[in-house]
Amino acid sequence: MRARWAVVAAIVSALALCESSPAFAKDVVIHAGHLIDGVSKSPRAQVSIVIHDDRITGVQDGFVTPAGADVIDLSTATVLPGLIDCHDHITMQADGGNTVAESVTSTSLDDELKATLYARRTLYAGFTSIRNVAAFGGTDIALKRAINKGFVVGPRMWVSGEAISPTGGHGDLSDGLDPDLSHPHWGDALVDSPADGRKAVRLLRKNGADLIKIMPSGGVLSIGDNPEEQLMDDDEITAVVQAAHALGMKVAAHAHGKKAIDSAVRLGVDSIEHGSYADAQSYALMKAHGTYLVPTLLVAATVSELARTHPEQLPPSSAAKALQVAPRTLQNLHGAYVAGVKIAFGTDMSFAPHGQNAREFALMVKAGMTPMDAIIAATGSAADLIGATENIGSVRAGRYADIVAVSGDPLSDITELERVKFVMKGGEVYKVNGELVPPKP
Repeated sequence: MRARWAVVAAIVSALALCESSPAFAKDVVIHAGHLIDGVSKSPRAQVSIVIHDDRITGVQDGFVTPAGADVIDLSTATVLPGLIDCHDHITMQADGGNTVAESVTSTSLDDELKATLYARRTLYAGFTSIRNVAAFGGTDIALKRAINKGFVVGPRMWVSGEAISPTGGHGDLSDGLDPDLSHPHWGDALVDSPADGRKAVRLLRKNGADLIKIMPSGGVLSIGDNPEEQLMDDDEITAVVQAAHALGMKVAAHAHGKKAIDSAVRLGVDSIEHGSYADAQSYALMKAHGTYLVPTLLVAATVSELARTHPEQLPPSSAAKALQVAPRTLQNLHGAYVAGVKIAFGTDMSFAPHGQNAREFALMVKAGMTPMDAIIAATGSAADLIGATENIGSVRAGRYADIVAVSGDPLSDITELERVKFVMKGGEVYKVNGELVPPKP
């Protein structure tokens, strides 16, 4: 294998000659032509990233080759930390069918099997970590375990399980259906009192969730509720936040309307997802509390396009809500960014196809973010929101060897990140020269 590496002129192209598993050498060095490390806003040129097993052990100036190390030549590429999506729904994807019919004909087992494909596509697109904020039937928890055990190829996952919602809220799966229809698990995460909220958090933790997702406002893709209204009472939000934080779990709050945003921030949530109708007062509150905004521009753009061209593919009432809310998302990110609110990258993948997560970057830049700040939102800042900066989000000693590369300069053309050519997760190579490496047998 070392002899093969020595004669490679392109990015570990010897792997294309092998029928074995992804490259996993005990000692590897990556020669990076340019490095964006996920923390510093100043790229570095001609850098060596030294890796032992699944961790980075050093980052050195110049191209060095430690004795016995295999060399991965990325000397003409731009190298970055593995990208992080902080608002994913890896077990869901709209396919153009009738969403209401699918809600009563598709099972959690169907979702789980499809999710194995979505997980691979996400990793191959350069997203080596995701925060999955809501899935039904424990599917995200099971998928995370399967990936961790090596049964399924996919990103590192931090998962919430089912989202906590009030009755009739954005997470109430019976909304808009015949009231006589029932499902044994539809009400598992519905809360209508502080006691309900505490119990829901503890059950989710017991079942394997890493964080908590709450629905204090109505939503766009749910039937009948109003995204501008606050639907969870303050005492219910408080109970959930306190119970979650006591267990070391962070809380992500789906919130479109200003009242729900401001209340959730005051009551201690760690992130606002969407935040569509936030204003200057909201941004001041978020700065004061250190609350992240996860703007989810891609889902807004995708759903608004569907609302214009194929409204029949959306649930009843959703097309009208999408056309009203979507224009607010770019304005909201611009306002939050200018105000100095902390931003973490998140797509709300479920309507755009999995593996196209990087399309969010161009929308973030369109909203006014610099390309570097958009990249940091998907690396260092995303890791900070998750609470895992010691492991992911930067190319630094001690972090997992989660590394991606593109051919061009994403600071000049942010869409380069839609064309990731090299993917390494935990020292294991999954993509080389844009070609997938065969998985382990």
